[in-house]
Amino acid sequence: MILMSGPCVIESYENLSKVASLLEPIAKNPKIDFYFKSSFDKANRTSLDSYRGPGIEEGLELLSTIKKEFGYKIITDIHESHQAPLIAKVADVIQIPAFLCRQTDLIVAVAQTDKIINIKKGQFMNPLDMQYSVLKAIKTRGGQEATYEESKRLGVWLTERGSTFGYGNLVVDMRSLEIMRRFAPVVFDATHSVQMPGGGGGKSSGDRSFVPLLSRAAAAVGVDGFFMETHFDPSIALSDGPNMIPTQELNPLIEKLLLIDSISH
Repeated sequence: MILMSGPCVIESYENLSKVASLLEPIAKNPKIDFYFKSSFDKANRTSLDSYRGPGIEEGLELLSTIKKEFGYKIITDIHESHQAPLIAKVADVIQIPAFLCRQTDLIVAVAQTDKIINIKKGQFMNPLDMQYSVLKAIKTRGGQEATYEESKRLGVWLTERGSTFGYGNLVVDMRSLEIMRRFAPVVFDATHSVQMPGGGGGKSSGDRSFVPLLSRAAAAVGVDGFFMETHFDPSIALSDGPNMIPTQELNPLIEKLLLIDSISH
């Protein structure tokens, strides 16, 4: 089971290392294909005054240090096409943010590297239409069809993170997991799916209490993995604190998901 986990944004090396250390028991589980996640820049924050991160040069240096110290594979976001070669020097998975999931130049730039590309489904997207984003990457890598097998072979993943529902809320349609799995491996983003965009008065809010419920449902439907942001103390996190799972609570949830996953298969 794929698991991508770590703090939403790089706050400091001390905080990054503390979360990485707490994740070691999960990362060493032989049933899990683990990727450490954190962003060097959150370019789509609600407010101009919100913390964005240390930037690409310092951020990649810190992620590289974590990679060497803990032996973790790394996933991080890309925001502009020219960043792809630099990010590819450190990351094992390069993630296309949900708001940018249709950006052709960005998808092509990542697909031209030899890294796995993880495309997050836009909150505004019909899940069936995500096949065209997948196909952009597939064709760039020499393939012709957007099928599960071809996407897996060429390293193209999709991530579900909920759909816009009314004002300041998201809803997860579990049918989208099955629909998108027709043309790519699918990861369920449990923490962004409980986000309330802009619900915090100039910043996003959320309700992490629903993360276990939605995760168990996704595992029962059948997915290839999970994306869960985590922090040792979400109350002081500089981004997405209300959505993130306290790192100390992550392991029991993962054990339940592994059990459900084994039954569903």
